[in-house]
Amino acid sequence: MDFKALFSQLVVFYGKLTQAQKTIIGAAVAGIVAFLIFLIVYTSDTPESEKEGYQVLFDQLSAQDAAQVVDQLEKDKIPYRIVRDNVIEVPKEVVYKERITIASMGIPKEGHVGFELFDKQEFGATSFDQEVKFRRALEGELARSIDSLSPVEKSSVSLALPKETLFVSEAVPPSASVMVQLYADRQLNSKQIRGIKKLVASAVPKLTPENVALINSEGETLGDNDAASAMGELSSMQQLYKTKEEKKLEEKINNVLSPFIGGKDRVVAKVTVDYDFSEQSSTSEKFDPENVVRSEQTLEEKREGGSAAPVGGVPGAVSNIAPVEGLANSGSGEKYEKTSGTTNYEISKTVSTTKLAFARVKRITAAVVVDGKYVPKKGSDDKPTEEMEYVALDQTQLDAIDSLVKQSIGIDEARGDLVSIRNFEFQTTKAGMEPKDAASRTSEFVATYLAPFSPVFKYLLVALILFVAYRKIIFPFAERMLEFSRDEEELEKPNLEIADDQDEDLVEKVQQMRKKVENQLGLGDGFNEEELKYDVILEKVREIAEEHPDEISSLIQALIEEESTPNEAQKR
Repeated sequence: MDFKALFSQLVVFYGKLTQAQKTIIGAAVAGIVAFLIFLIVYTSDTPESEKEGYQVLFDQLSAQDAAQVVDQLEKDKIPYRIVRDNVIEVPKEVVYKERITIASMGIPKEGHVGFELFDKQEFGATSFDQEVKFRRALEGELARSIDSLSPVEKSSVSLALPKETLFVSEAVPPSASVMVQLYADRQLNSKQIRGIKKLVASAVPKLTPENVALINSEGETLGDNDAASAMGELSSMQQLYKTKEEKKLEEKINNVLSPFIGGKDRVVAKVTVDYDFSEQSSTSEKFDPENVVRSEQTLEEKREGGSAAPVGGVPGAVSNIAPVEGLANSGSGEKYEKTSGTTNYEISKTVSTTKLAFARVKRITAAVVVDGKYVPKKGSDDKPTEEMEYVALDQTQLDAIDSLVKQSIGIDEARGDLVSIRNFEFQTTKAGMEPKDAASRTSEFVATYLAPFSPVFKYLLVALILFVAYRKIIFPFAERMLEFSRDEEELEKPNLEIADDQDEDLVEKVQQMRKKVENQLGLGDGFNEEELKYDVILEKVREIAEEHPDEISSLIQALIEEESTPNEAQKR
């Protein structure tokens, strides 16, 4: 794109405009530029302090750190100002240098010290020093964890860890205290309070959440009513569960009855479910009557044969002599057997632990109201009219509805569940059945057929407004802006015919010729451009007359005849 030619064309176009058109264009451009400047200057997010040359050096400092930072700035002779609590600002050109200088001095110090205390080992440290360091590190780590909660600005944790003893009666349980400073307009809820206590208790052996005291910066104790809060949350959860289940049953009844009743707006169902939310668990042992042999022992003894006959008689020679061979043996034979057995049986048993559900249904009651039927009312001549008449449902239909409701929501009469079905005339349905006038039909047609397309109508309305604005405002203004340019072109075309190869350099030639004429005539800034145009046109006509004298003479003669003809007609 030739920007030089484009700029030249814009200059020529602007020169052809009238004074009113130039004023309008200038005012429009000035308004746009002023609006852009307003957006850039007055809506920027630059803080007021940065506009004045100051920038934040440190913020969220403790009082001790802020005092040390101020002392260091006074030593370095750096101007500063404190815009709000512990927020220090310095000139923008020295903010990074001072930040590095002060940070190298260990300022600001970190609020909590954790287990980094053990990064450096001190020679000669006693066990007491190590215990104190461990407690400080543990307190710092817990405080850091508590500070991560969104409502907490800063916190402090103190642990009381008694020495361990061998005597159980003299043992003292550990305890802890936590102080939290909250941000403005923020509070800790019951879950967060219990979470802080459990966090501290879990970090210390033998520490229970009951031995953790939690207070805020105003000295108010937090979490004393943990049991009440827990019960309140449990009650809310139970009520929410109950309401949710009742809504499900009501929706089931509406879905079952609405198709043949005539819509969901003609059925009203309310269900109440009584739940048992008590926590119960049971353990049972069952013994198997069929015995199973675990072990068996059998002992068997057996002996055969007789023992020698004892020698006896009257003391004397005969009794002392051994039996004489050939004499009959007076002993009897012996046979002994013994069997014993032991059998051990295993008694089998089954141990089962059962935990009941979170909510158990005790009783369900449902109340259902349904609308009747509407038929055209008959006139005096037994012909149907436009007016509708209400007809109640018969008992057979009500029994069918009762059966459907019971099956849909699982009614158990043995449990004591109850369902009540009633048939009434709905006033809203009756009003809708009445004959409608023209206005009502029109509004119903609009709501039914045109309302779904309302977003499309919005865009069409905006497009119509833009089109009217273009046709009535922008287009006429553009026509008036270009009217002067078209008039000039129409006047120039019959007088001068310029070749195509001269169009590109026409503007430059005119400018060069103007400068040349000004230099020749010695004219300054007050030179008239219209006179220059007249001179250029006159010179061009003179060249054409010299090249084509016959055509010029014919043209002049035709003009004289046209001028003389109206004068003669007026004389006659």
